[in-house]
Amino acid sequence: MEIKEFIEKFAEQFDDTDASEIKAETKFKELDEWSSLIALGVIGMVDEEYDITLKGEDIRNSATVEDLFNAVKAKA
Repeated sequence: MEIKEFIEKFAEQFDDTDASEIKAETKFKELDEWSSLIALGVIGMVDEEYDITLKGEDIRNSATVEDLFNAVKAKA
């Protein structure tokens, strides 16, 4: 599992945010477009791509995209 690939797939969940704005250190909850709907999209993407069940708690406990990646990786 590569963080670069994870960031690309994470960025695909956003319609109006340019993918180049999303990096490992991005505080994703501060993005204008971040919403509970996108959070659900991220949970679905992680389940589909990595066969890992991500919980709302994992998202709440993550500040950056890298934190979220590490939460997914820890479950792998």
